[in-house]
Amino acid sequence: MASKVRILSNVFINTSGNKLKLNDIIFDEKIVQIIPKLNSTVNWDDISTKEKLSGFVNGLQLKKLPASSQVIDGEFLLAMPGGIDSHVHFNTPGFENRDDFEHGSLASASGGTTTIIDMPCTSIPPVTSLENFQIKLKAVKQRSIVDFAFWGGISGNDFTDGKNIQNQIEELAKVGVTGFKAYLHSGMNSFRELTKMQMQVCASWIANNKKILAVHAEDKELITNSMISFQREGRTDWRAYCQARDESAEAQAITNVVDIAKKTGCKILVVHLSSRLGLNLIRKARKEGLDISAETCPHYLYFTQKDFENRTISNFLKTAPPVKHEADREALWQGLKDGTISFVTTDHAGCNPAKEKSSKNFWEVYVGIPGAEHRIPFLFSEGFFKGRLTMEETIRLLSMKAAEYFNLPGKGKIEIGYDADLSLINLWDEEVIKAENMHSKGKYTPFEGITFKSIVEKTLVRGKIVADRKNYPEASTGYGQFINIFGK
Repeated sequence: MASKVRILSNVFINTSGNKLKLNDIIFDEKIVQIIPKLNSTVNWDDISTKEKLSGFVNGLQLKKLPASSQVIDGEFLLAMPGGIDSHVHFNTPGFENRDDFEHGSLASASGGTTTIIDMPCTSIPPVTSLENFQIKLKAVKQRSIVDFAFWGGISGNDFTDGKNIQNQIEELAKVGVTGFKAYLHSGMNSFRELTKMQMQVCASWIANNKKILAVHAEDKELITNSMISFQREGRTDWRAYCQARDESAEAQAITNVVDIAKKTGCKILVVHLSSRLGLNLIRKARKEGLDISAETCPHYLYFTQKDFENRTISNFLKTAPPVKHEADREALWQGLKDGTISFVTTDHAGCNPAKEKSSKNFWEVYVGIPGAEHRIPFLFSEGFFKGRLTMEETIRLLSMKAAEYFNLPGKGKIEIGYDADLSLINLWDEEVIKAENMHSKGKYTPFEGITFKSIVEKTLVRGKIVADRKNYPEASTGYGQFINIFGK
């Protein structure tokens, strides 16, 4: 049955910088037409407060469209392309006591994200072969409310077990994984790290298949030596953990990654970048013409190690790599501004905090934050509203750049022919973050009590409302579709 054409009326669309245009969007599953309501653009400064917006709207004297099931009142909100979060751990099938695709995808939708790419390492079995991929797809197929893709993975376990990893990479590339995730240091027995030489060999195979290698870049030897030394001293505090995984561990791993990129020509993404040292190495490599980039996450852009002194959130804030220092945080913002960092992801990885975030021994505390629904409000609040980013830069980092980088068909733009994936953002209101309001299984966050100066009001995936703060959504779990991604 053909989808009915609908109208999203009176929404602002960013045109460039901090300029917007008031439009109606005609759509079914895809965007059919964009109709300007005014000939001119509007400067954000002219509508930046509730009072200014009200005066602007009252002066328009627009005819209101009749209310019907075919008309969605956009209420003069910002419409941005649906968010794309290319780094999440939703754990289905596998560690579903921590999170699963139903809860994780609902959290994403509630936070304005319409497409996610799930990591291979926290599934059982991990997505390292065609057989495991098929198990994963079957398990997830009816359990997501947003569209989704998968990362393939390369585990050190498969080297140990003598698997034909080159063949596994080729088979996974053919079924449309986005790329391949590998670790230079891993804490998971079911998904071990690779040596530098193993990583280099795999990078060559990945390059031959025109795919991306995503690397968790921390140096195993540096971390292990420090960790053993601290534990012998009986140190179980957060400082020992952070010192063991300091900026030098990230920088050494990125140095190795850069060398691999030089030798193989592989397109490489450094995931969850946390330090100024690492950023500068990537910036230098990019200037030399290497196809290497990075992502970072909200926690690295907000918190520093001083925040571990706050016992209320200290365990909640534990990630790998850990957050660093003020100079690192500010450098990461600059990396977003100058394009060294390609996009902002969440590395969403939740758990039951009562069981896994409560130990007084910091080494034993679970590593991960469930951040899927906070990313978009965070970046508008801390990036756009604080003048670190323009509105255009903010939106590109949340959606467009990931769509381009991963070659996601029909995603990342509000243009005719693209999927009607839309997030309606209220930039004139704010919300205090509370764990009890979260939609993920694990209800905890280091952002507890912090105010974000924007709210996601509605999220549409392929023309259907999948999250709505004021009304029931139109689609439910199972609506999300798997996206095949093929190399250019």
